[in-house]
Amino acid sequence: MPLHKFVASHHIYMSMKALNRVRALRKVLIKSFFVILVLGLVIQESALAQNNMLVFQSDFGLKDGAVSAMKGVASGVSPDLKLYDLTHEIPAYNVWEGAYRLVQTAPYWPAGTVFVSVVDPGVGTDRKSVVVKSMSGHYFVTPDNGTLTLVAEQLGIQEVREIDEAVNRRKDSNESYTFHGRDVYAFTAARLAARVISFEQVGRQLENKVVSISYQKAVFQNNQVKGAIPILDIQYGNVWTNINKEVFNKLNIKIGQDVHVQVFNQDLKIYEGEVRYVNTFGEVKEGDDVGYFNSLLNFSLGINMGSFSEKYKVLSGGEWRIVLTK
Repeated sequence: MPLHKFVASHHIYMSMKALNRVRALRKVLIKSFFVILVLGLVIQESALAQNNMLVFQSDFGLKDGAVSAMKGVASGVSPDLKLYDLTHEIPAYNVWEGAYRLVQTAPYWPAGTVFVSVVDPGVGTDRKSVVVKSMSGHYFVTPDNGTLTLVAEQLGIQEVREIDEAVNRRKDSNESYTFHGRDVYAFTAARLAARVISFEQVGRQLENKVVSISYQKAVFQNNQVKGAIPILDIQYGNVWTNINKEVFNKLNIKIGQDVHVQVFNQDLKIYEGEVRYVNTFGEVKEGDDVGYFNSLLNFSLGINMGSFSEKYKVLSGGEWRIVLTK
């Protein structure tokens, strides 16, 4: 074979070999890309899965052993669980306050955290026991009695499952009708948080609906801002509303100006007066009434070094509402 033909043939051979290598490398890169993509999705899903954190809330108080019993059940499921308390000082039977405390705190916990909320005046009746997975990736184990009102509205519901008590109930507790916090909720929540069961193994899937408590939403109408008083800042007697800055600012009230306030319990007027709109309490003298935005950036009423709630007999709940004008 002439030299020039041999050289040309060799170049073609080497080019084909290089091309095959490029093609093989491209296949490897494509496969690697898909592996990384799948791993990313798995990691993302894992971040939303249970994380061994279990947070308890109830209206039990701490005067007896009820809370300790729930934690004992959880520890019996897995000693590796990390157990925390949200609060056990919800006023007895106050489902609304339980609903608020959940949504007040859950966003600050990592996705995958499991919450148990037991404010259950209907314990032992036919009300449903559920686990809700929120759009934020948190899990809520609770009776479906209004406790999930604000979780549904503010965090969103991804899925609801009814607890199958034939599987997810503490052994030999079927004759106990008045302590589902221990026998059903703590037990199921612990199994979920410890990954003894998957979310799907909690029980059958339900519609993405929960029992809701009605209350006044924050709105601006006819030069008035209307809202609810969902909760008190109990330690200091401040009155917290659900009115955020976006709604409040429609009144065009500036810092240092007065806000006209009316507070109603259903249709009964409990308070009417003027409060100074401030950034913080120290901007007025001791004993003065103020309106300010709390740590959740909702409009609130307070007294510098005093209790607005106690002085004016203002409480909280779905039946309490507030009207603001300039």
